[in-house]
Amino acid sequence: MNISPKAVEMVKHHEGVRFKPYRCPAKLWTIGVGHVLYPDQGKMPVDQRDGYQLHPEDNRTFSADEVNAILRSDLARFERGIHTLFPVDLSQGMFDSLVSFSFNCGLGTTQRSTLRQKVLRGDKAGAADEFLKYTKGGGKVLPGLVKRRQDERALFLSPQ
Repeated sequence: MNISPKAVEMVKHHEGVRFKPYRCPAKLWTIGVGHVLYPDQGKMPVDQRDGYQLHPEDNRTFSADEVNAILRSDLARFERGIHTLFPVDLSQGMFDSLVSFSFNCGLGTTQRSTLRQKVLRGDKAGAADEFLKYTKGGGKVLPGLVKRRQDERALFLSPQ
């Protein structure tokens, strides 16, 4: 199973799409839909990341096709992760919502989550409610994350 085009659009909506490299809040060079250009930069202490220069070949406007190809590649890793972490039958909506959640929170968080435990136990309603617990960033409830989790929950419960 792969993430549906509808869910890809939802991820793009919630993450945002940028065609020029920018520094994300963690001071990492980023492009497209939250794609970190230089993973080695993430291994540096945050206070040293400003010194990391954008490579000349990346100092440009990326095309929509390039951004979409990067996103497809990034999402494939999360699709594989969901297949591994959830060896149960999932509807398209459940799969889509779990890929979106993991793309945002990380596969490690998904692996350790009560959301996963409830899905594996067959508690669909309980699992759906778990999405709503992941709405904080920097210790504060973020309206954008509240909306994203509501959308993921609705997709998870959808009849698709």
